Amino acid sequence: MEIESRDKYGIMWLAGIRHLNLGEHCLKTFGESDRPRVDRKLKRQTGLLPAEAPPVAWYLCALPIPWSWERNAHLAFEYAPGQTWEGNALVPGLGVRLHNARPITGWGEHSIPADAEMRQARLYRTCRNWQFG
Repeated sequence: MEIESRDKYGIMWLAGIRHLNLGEHCLKTFGESDRPRVDRKLKRQTGLLPAEAPPVAWYLCALPIPWSWERNAHLAFEYAPGQTWEGNALVPGLGVRLHNARPITGWGEHSIPADAEMRQARLYRTCRNWQFG
């Protein structure tokens, strides 16, 4: 995985998702997750994610300085041997290149089930981590 930060970020994290806790939002949505180190201060960084016993999915989140919901960077992806992908993590401020992985797309507020317990709570409904979960 390669990350290119074109904007400044106050928070950046990567979570390997193995469990969900839909009673929480933000990073806590993913419960006890794998947490490889990413550095929000680096313009360019690379990381090798384990291919052995991979999590169900990976989720990259970065919150810009100054904070703006519209400029929050998010990318969900999964292990996919032999595949390569390059693009933005939802916004042009964070570019990502994946090796042996592919993005998971098509999710958003529209994908939250109508009967989801926390759907009416704005903090949950607008949280992209929770939407993905």
